[in-house]
This record gives sequence, C-alpha cells and structure tokens, in this order.
Amino acid sequence: MPRRRLLAVLLVGVAGVGGLAGCRTSPDVAAYVGEEQVTVAELDEAVDTRLADPAIAAYAAADEVGYMRQVLSLQVGGELHEEVARRWDVEVSDADVRERITELLGGADPEAVFAQVAQQQGVNEADVVQNVRQQMIRERAAVAAGLAELSEAALRERYEEVRAGLAQVELGLVTVPDQATADAVLAQLTADPAGYPALAARYAGPNTLPQIEPRAPADLPDVLAAPIAATPAGQGFTLALPEAGGVVVGFVRDVSVPTFEELRPQLAAAAAAEAAEAGIALVTEVREDLDLVVNPRFGVLEAGQVVAADGGVVQLLEDAREEAAGVAGD
Repeated sequence: MPRRRLLAVLLVGVAGVGGLAGCRTSPDVAAYVGEEQVTVAELDEAVDTRLADPAIAAYAAADEVGYMRQVLSLQVGGELHEEVARRWDVEVSDADVRERITELLGGADPEAVFAQVAQQQGVNEADVVQNVRQQMIRERAAVAAGLAELSEAALRERYEEVRAGLAQVELGLVTVPDQATADAVLAQLTADPAGYPALAARYAGPNTLPQIEPRAPADLPDVLAAPIAATPAGQGFTLALPEAGGVVVGFVRDVSVPTFEELRPQLAAAAAAEAAEAGIALVTEVREDLDLVVNPRFGVLEAGQVVAADGGVVQLLEDAREEAAGVAGD
C-alpha cells in the first residue's frame, strides 16, 4: 500500500467526525466542497510534491498525519475561495498576486523568505501564492458586497480623517526661573531660532530639551499640548509651571504633516487588511451554504481547517520575512 494511503488509513483511529455536513464519504474522496472534490489521489500528489523539498520534508517528519491535514486544509480553502470569487464575480490575476507578494516582501530576498516559510511552516512558493490570492479574493469580494471600499476617493477620505493626528512639531522647550527671563528667552528664539542650543545649554535641566526635535501629537506633554497646538511655526509661548521648576518657554520651529502620496502605501495596506477581514464573513457564509464534507479518516473541519482536535491557520509572508531578515542580520 502506498505510504500516503497507509497514513490515510491510520487516520481512521484518531480522527473525529465532528464538523461533517451530509454523508458523502467515498473512500476515494478526501473532501467535498459543494460540487467540487478533493480526491485522495490529489491529496497524495499534493503532499508528495511538497515533500520533495527537503526543508518541507524535515518540517513534516515531526507529524506526518498533521501535515497531511495541513495540505488538505489548503486544498479545501482553495476550492472554497474559488466559489467565493464566482459568487461575487471577482477576479484576481497572477500579475495582481505577484505585485502583492512583492509589496509584502518589502525588498527582502524572495528565495530567503520562501526557504524560511518552507522550513518553519511546511509550505512552498505555490502555497504562498495561493494564500495571497485568497486574501485578495476576500478583499475584492468585500468591496463587491459593499462591506469595504478601496477606491482612491476612499483612501483620500481616510487620509483626511487621520491627518490631524499625524502632524509632527519641531519643538524646543526651555525651563527658566521666572517670567521676565522667559520673555527674554522667547524674544531671542523668535529673532534667532538657530541660537536655541546655546540658550538651552544656559538653562540645562530635566525639563529643558537640549535641541529642537520633532514630536508627534501623542508624544507631547499633556499640559503643553494646547499651547503647542495654538502656536504657529516660527513662534513660541511661555507657561508658568511650578512643578517643572519655573516658567517653560516653548518654541515651535515648524509643523509638518505627511502628504497623501507619502502615506498612500500605508493607507492602502490598512484598507486592504480591513477589507480582507470583512471578507471572512463572506467566506464563512459560503462555507456554511455549501455541502462541505471532510472524509472522517482525515480529521474534523473546524473554521475551515482540517484538524485533529485544535489547529491553526498557516502564517505566511510577513512573519517569515521578519525572521529571514533577522537571520540574515545575525
């Protein structure tokens, strides 16, 4: 008996039958996804193809039965997402997927990342491509269903909502003993901002910044947030703060806000992630609507994953990229 088939037979004694719908359990079929099937032969071939990679083989050796379930989960997920794409009339091209993968890699060496994924998660490049395709199907299905918006206009609207909180203030703070000194220091700074380091050195202390430095709104002292926000670039203010040791002289050299173009990649990534999250509901809806049956020899279907008792979704590019970068830096 072929080794893959032997493993499938051995699964009979350890797999439960929860999560089944209907009673289609042909011994030659590993899973039914609506009208589609994942045959045992297809599962065997998919497992063997991956095990041809020594790194994946080493990963799978620790739990060959669990690895077979992992591959079956990928196959079931692929069929399920194809049905989602059909129902919501969305299409994700190979070029779309490759472009997204390039973005996710963020300049990391693809070979190093794929090698890391194979070693630590037992998936090959084709699995990565499929995972990214499924994420993009969820995104686009969510847009088609009116659950998300990824248009340029929507990104600009999102930018306007967050831009006020993104302003960077180039701020100097000098704490002096009294109001007269504060007025004199502020006049000097307004006339000659370049002289700030010398003035700060004259009144050095725990509540004086030695240099003018950029600060985000969230990093501003609460007691100074209002006067800083009210002060235009090139101007300053004074505020008596006995708890700080005297009078604080604040000087705002400049205020800058990232442009839409600078933030567009982050805005688009955040919107896409939210759309993919919204798309999970559509995947769940389709899964519950389909006659989705896993052969009990292979395990239990839980939240779209074939598991023995409890299992998890395979994590792909981003964690592997970070780990690969860490290894390269050692």
